Amino acid sequence: MGNSHLKLVAPTGKNPTVVTPLRRPNAELRTREHLTEAEVERVIEATTSHRDATMILLAFRHGLRAAELVDLRWDQVDFNHGVLHVRRAKARTPATHPLTGRELGALRRLQRETGSSHLFMSERKAPISIDGFQKVVERVSAKAKLGFQVHAHMLRHACGFKMANDGVDTRTIQAYRGHKDIRHTVRYTELSPVRFKGCGRTDRATRTTCGHPSGNMRCSSVRRKGGPSTHPTREFSAGDAGPTC
Repeated sequence: MGNSHLKLVAPTGKNPTVVTPLRRPNAELRTREHLTEAEVERVIEATTSHRDATMILLAFRHGLRAAELVDLRWDQVDFNHGVLHVRRAKARTPATHPLTGRELGALRRLQRETGSSHLFMSERKAPISIDGFQKVVERVSAKAKLGFQVHAHMLRHACGFKMANDGVDTRTIQAYRGHKDIRHTVRYTELSPVRFKGCGRTDRATRTTCGHPSGNMRCSSVRRKGGPSTHPTREFSAGDAGPTC
């Protein structure tokens, strides 16, 4: 017997479409795509397991992608020489990185706890997945209350900016991080404050402008107020307008 409450509906001729929600731009979520060393330490302190703390530490220290981190095996760790053999993803250049005492201690403890071929294992006794690592970073960074959303790749960027801020040259950063194209490395040195060190600094001495071969806008020659100038050129005080580097 038919259902009297049902009725035929004329087709509209249009197929229903599913609209995928657009992802918000990174600029709306945070002002930068890297963490500072102090912020990384805050994230590590917010972890509740030795495995999670070691994952974040190694990802930061060696600029590892999530895929490279979860694929780490114990045969890549050389405790005798204190080095880590890094295999890069995306056919990038592999490298051998030194391990700090802090890392060696953390890895020895982790090895005693896991007893498997891979460094980082899940609760199901299988190698942790990329998604699993990303969720760990998101969870502990929220607990650290950094004030912005954090994703796992920001640890890799944190490594590059840390090296640039320490004054490491661009070619070394390129080799350490496994970049084939140096244009991917220049981003770190371009934003490093080290290259602007000394800009805007002034003193009470009166400086002079001259055609010094150094090309600086302000010559290194200094005339103390009331004293003779070492260059017969126009003088102006340190408070005058003009770049200092």
